[in-house]
Amino acid sequence: MHVFETILALLLGATILSLFARRMNIPYPTLLALGGALIAFIPGAPRLDLPPDLILALFVAPVLLDAAYDASLRDLRRNWAAVLSLVLVAVALTTVTVAFTARQLLPDLPWAAAFALGALLAPPDAVAALAVMRQVDPPHRIRVVLEGESLLNDASALLIYRLAVGAVAAGSFSVTGAMPTFALVVLGSIVVGWLLARPVGLLIGRLQDAPSSVIFQFIITFGVWLAAERLGLSGVVTIVVFGLSVARRSVSPMPAHLRVPSFAIWETVTVVLNVLAFTLIGLQLRPILDALSGPERLRFVGMALIILAVVIAVRIAWVMTYHAGLVLTTRLLGGDPADSPTSAPTTSAPSAKAGFVVGWSGMRGIVTLAAALALPAGFPHRDFIQFTAFVVVLGTLVIQGLTLRPLLRLLRLPRDLTIQTELSLARQAALKAAMKELADDDTPAAARLRLEYAEALGEARRGGDPRDSADNVLRRRLVTASRVAIDDLRTSGTIGDDAFRRAEEELDWLELSARPATTRN
Repeated sequence: MHVFETILALLLGATILSLFARRMNIPYPTLLALGGALIAFIPGAPRLDLPPDLILALFVAPVLLDAAYDASLRDLRRNWAAVLSLVLVAVALTTVTVAFTARQLLPDLPWAAAFALGALLAPPDAVAALAVMRQVDPPHRIRVVLEGESLLNDASALLIYRLAVGAVAAGSFSVTGAMPTFALVVLGSIVVGWLLARPVGLLIGRLQDAPSSVIFQFIITFGVWLAAERLGLSGVVTIVVFGLSVARRSVSPMPAHLRVPSFAIWETVTVVLNVLAFTLIGLQLRPILDALSGPERLRFVGMALIILAVVIAVRIAWVMTYHAGLVLTTRLLGGDPADSPTSAPTTSAPSAKAGFVVGWSGMRGIVTLAAALALPAGFPHRDFIQFTAFVVVLGTLVIQGLTLRPLLRLLRLPRDLTIQTELSLARQAALKAAMKELADDDTPAAARLRLEYAEALGEARRGGDPRDSADNVLRRRLVTASRVAIDDLRTSGTIGDDAFRRAEEELDWLELSARPATTRN
């Protein structure tokens, strides 16, 4: 019961902090991590000692699948060079630079342990990046690159981390010997994720009630992750490929009456997991500090801050170098640098401002902390590595997370209308198809619908939202009156609760179909 009560208390406190963060227009992951750190210093504060493997599966798998399902494969293809430069080059550079810096600070730190530290600090966290990006609303291309990076960088970093930890146990490390293993793991993860998508999609299509469908979806999510781990593959790559493949089916296997509640539940669960994950980051401060003496803490703080600065600087340096190289190549060879994360959304010329935003968006999170906590007992300088991981995670969340929104305002990047433009095209295509279907229908109902769809098409062509039409405004007013009427019937005892709930559900769907554009997330 103590664990259950602790989780409830943390969820309540985290929910209040999240509301406060949104009211103050600051990313809630930063405030949650700080809140958890403050709670950790309270005498008798709760502790949640979760196994590192469980942390990764519980907090990373569903968030990654949700992000992969929503990801735009077209946009990822257009920005593949930029994404891979961050997933591979930025991770490798950070790993190597942190390893060399740690060796300078601690000369007796084995090289394999130094590379393990560099690898676990290298990847900006998917949970942190997605949570912050969805709140600060950067230009579309920047968001595509950062979300694409967050889907895959954990895989490259964790593979290096595992090789380094294994090298500590074996007493030796060979880059050339590790490369075949690295390639085999990545290829195997891609194949397994792709192969699992089709049968799972067929099974989901056979489920016709929402509870069974949602439960099955979560079982499959964790099952895919655990299967990949048992096979020695990358859970990150497997779950991302699986999510991308399921989402790209030509026809959705899930009908609307299942999709609406499923999406709502997934959104709620991912928010709850984010809340717990970032609160857990702060709560880990106390047990890490308890393992250190007073002089060690001061010494470790100084070294950890140096490494924090290195982690931030390496990412910015690489992104700006990539930007400069792209500009030079474009000038010498010509061509369109549209796949650059630094290109402005409304022009073809690269933008150094956008590049700096990408470089500054390097928040670390739960993956870094879980990897540090997973180090085996007796690992060289384990306390230093864990303390440094916490400082880097909290430092990037505070320094970069709190300043990202002001940075975007300061740089005044051009407004990006990519999504609005494409949404208008989609609306027009859907409305035209509906009107074409009604063309040969001479019934009064078809005539009424043709008028309604023609009005909606005109609104879409003007760049407006059909949900703001006069018809929908009137519908929303009528729904309100209808709700009062059926509530009066229930209150008077004329109808029972079963009939009331059915009628209420019908009004809910009518209201959703006519909801104003201002309520869209």
